[in-house]
Amino acid sequence: MSYCPGGPVLHRRRPTKTKLTPRESEVLRWVANGKSAWEIGEILQITKRTVDEHVQTAVRKLGAVNRTHGVAIALRDGIIKL
Repeated sequence: MSYCPGGPVLHRRRPTKTKLTPRESEVLRWVANGKSAWEIGEILQITKRTVDEHVQTAVRKLGAVNRTHGVAIALRDGIIKL
């Protein structure tokens, strides 16, 4: 990260080799589309807790600090598309 008069500048990284499972990617795509864990669970016929676990595993694998950051990294690196 560099600094300029307006604040920090984030440089684009090369796409990572992070491997998410198909379900982790699917859940992150729904998160990116604004769905809650409960809504995703209803759509995918899984529990909210299972959705939360998939999201947290994906966030950890991506090195993110939260759901939003995880989605941003996944979009930036081409792991998911809207």
